[in-house]
Amino acid sequence: MTRKQRRLTLIAAALAVLGVALGLVLFAMRDNIVFFYSPTDLEAKAVTPGTRLRLGGLVAEGSVEKGEGQNVTFAVTDTNRSITVRYTGLLPDLFREGQGVVTEGVLESAGLFRADSVLAKHDENYMPREVADSLKEQGLWQHGGKTDAQGGGATAASE
Repeated sequence: MTRKQRRLTLIAAALAVLGVALGLVLFAMRDNIVFFYSPTDLEAKAVTPGTRLRLGGLVAEGSVEKGEGQNVTFAVTDTNRSITVRYTGLLPDLFREGQGVVTEGVLESAGLFRADSVLAKHDENYMPREVADSLKEQGLWQHGGKTDAQGGGATAASE
């Protein structure tokens, strides 16, 4: 083998090893490359308790219950399904019922989600794109007091 052939063989082997490593990483993360799951997604994918993930949706109307200290319980819904979230800490200033939220934490048994952090929308038009798309599919997207069926359709604002 000449020096040039040896070098090309070494480069080809390194690229093959790198490709296999990348393939294995992507295969291992195939279900985790999602910004968040909606309550309907959690049920459809049968996520096992103890799994760490992000849960997104709307804070259900009338569901916020403040307990002792900084304990808060509320429901996150995608208008199809709801899941109860338990959180200990300070809520963002923009957190309120009927608004978009993304929580990060651990799914516990019996449909309970224990959140470590809560992220609320950042302005009047923001809603996570996946939540807005889900609401549009169901004809429940509200913008300016009208649903899509009433001519009030709009797209989710991007950051």
